[in-house]
Amino acid sequence: MWRYIVKRLLLTVPVLFGVAFVVFVMVRIVPGDPAQIMAGQQATRELVEGIRRDLGLDRPLLVQFADFMAGLLRGDLGRSVRSRAPVTEELAHRIPNTLRLAAAGMLVATTVGVTAGVVSAVRPYSLVDTAVMVVALAGLSMPIYWSGLMLILVFAVWLNWLPAVGSDSLAHLVLPAAALGFTSAAIIARMTRSAMLEVLRADYIRTARAKGLAERVVINRHALCNALIPVITVVGLQTGTLLSGAVLTESVFAWSGIGRLMVDATLNRDYPVVQGAVLLVALSFVLVNLVVDLLYALVDPRIRYE
Repeated sequence: MWRYIVKRLLLTVPVLFGVAFVVFVMVRIVPGDPAQIMAGQQATRELVEGIRRDLGLDRPLLVQFADFMAGLLRGDLGRSVRSRAPVTEELAHRIPNTLRLAAAGMLVATTVGVTAGVVSAVRPYSLVDTAVMVVALAGLSMPIYWSGLMLILVFAVWLNWLPAVGSDSLAHLVLPAAALGFTSAAIIARMTRSAMLEVLRADYIRTARAKGLAERVVINRHALCNALIPVITVVGLQTGTLLSGAVLTESVFAWSGIGRLMVDATLNRDYPVVQGAVLLVALSFVLVNLVVDLLYALVDPRIRYE
């Protein structure tokens, strides 16, 4: 097990190197000059050139990339072009809010998705099954920013039950977590229904029912546990999706997290912050997938890692 974990962690190094290279190139392809943005539209050419020289942007790209990678190996992601604060401090300040939002969104997605999938599977082709699948299809079809705006309109503007924007209290977390988790809940519900239908047709389920076990025991202990492996895979993938989807959700709800920081940094051509935030999201995605792979062995004892 430990050898497998170490091997997977070592494989993250080339992945992160590739992500760092792609992000470094992409942010410099996007039109816009951070020195010009800092100096303002009325600034003289000499002032803009001086700022560019101070930021090191006048050097060849390969030299800038080499400096970036050398700093990355030391745990130094550079300084924000806009605030001049270390990027690690900017990320450390914002990441608790993003993790809180992603965890709440995943809680909504998993609870609603698994419950809806099980309810739908135990009553296949019924009115309940049809209603659940229609709602799931609607969840898949709606972009996060649109469902977020609809939630604000209904629960903040019309009903005045919850605050529309901000990240100060638990009440501020409800609407963005619901918007973020809704799409993932739809995907998890469809996967849970499909896996449960396949398991419920198995011989051992028929045997469990023939032994006289209560339907609740058959569903929870025998069917759901054996249907969880594909569901766990989807949950792991959706965790990464929630982290990337937080960019839109945080912008709609003015949530002070990594996603909003990335949007602001992109608009201001703040290269170091964009690079650091993308690397952080990529690392989170890789680690979540490692945890998902390890969970397989807990759910199914037949799986062993050498």
